[in-house]
Amino acid sequence: MDLSVVTQVSLVSLAFFAGLISSIAGSGGILTLPALLWAGLPPLNALATNKVQSSIGTLSSAWNFFRNGHIDIKPLLPVLLMGFVGSVIGTLFVQQLDSEILLTLIPFLLIAIALYFLLMPKISAADSQPKISQLWFACTAGLGMGFYGGFFGPAMGSIFPFLLVWLVARNLVTATAETKLMILVVNGTSAVIFIAGGHVLWSLAIAMSIAQMIGARLGSNLVMKRGSGFVQPIITSVTLLMAIKLLFFP
Repeated sequence: MDLSVVTQVSLVSLAFFAGLISSIAGSGGILTLPALLWAGLPPLNALATNKVQSSIGTLSSAWNFFRNGHIDIKPLLPVLLMGFVGSVIGTLFVQQLDSEILLTLIPFLLIAIALYFLLMPKISAADSQPKISQLWFACTAGLGMGFYGGFFGPAMGSIFPFLLVWLVARNLVTATAETKLMILVVNGTSAVIFIAGGHVLWSLAIAMSIAQMIGARLGSNLVMKRGSGFVQPIITSVTLLMAIKLLFFP
């Protein structure tokens, strides 16, 4: 596609901001995916390009959390495996949908995500008692989030930490860190499938990936120092605006 220089610079700048807030409160994809659609990319190209740049940004923040001791990979293996399976199924499924169906569906998914942010329960930063086993969590939340991440993806970075805290008693910082690894597996798997299908706009994906990496590194440092709850009103507002734009001003 022939995007203007102003459009490309705007998308790359937004990717930096998305990487920053995604590391802090999740859901950077809520900004980048609608923006790619707004710029005129067909739905599958927008999803594919978004997956690639998001995966690179998540790799940056996940590595930062890991090297600072906030991620223990071994207990997460069942969850990551089910996330991988779900991502494969979701990505293959979305590629079978007609572009017009996707364009109709995406605004309603964004509105649902915004409502989730408005109504989501408060979660404590402290550990509590697990409500289900790690294996059952993998087979339900892990598989479900994997499918959602492969099919669509935005807000996974905010929904999954809540599930980790609520269902398996992670503290908030650990849940945020483990979510980055889950998103890396899910989005990375989805990105590989999209790449094989030839849907990625590479020049834009590379530029946005670099910006995502820088923003994600800064954001993950902020999470480890300050916690993770102070940008969700911004995300909610932007999500609703993007959904309204896609619904009424296509």
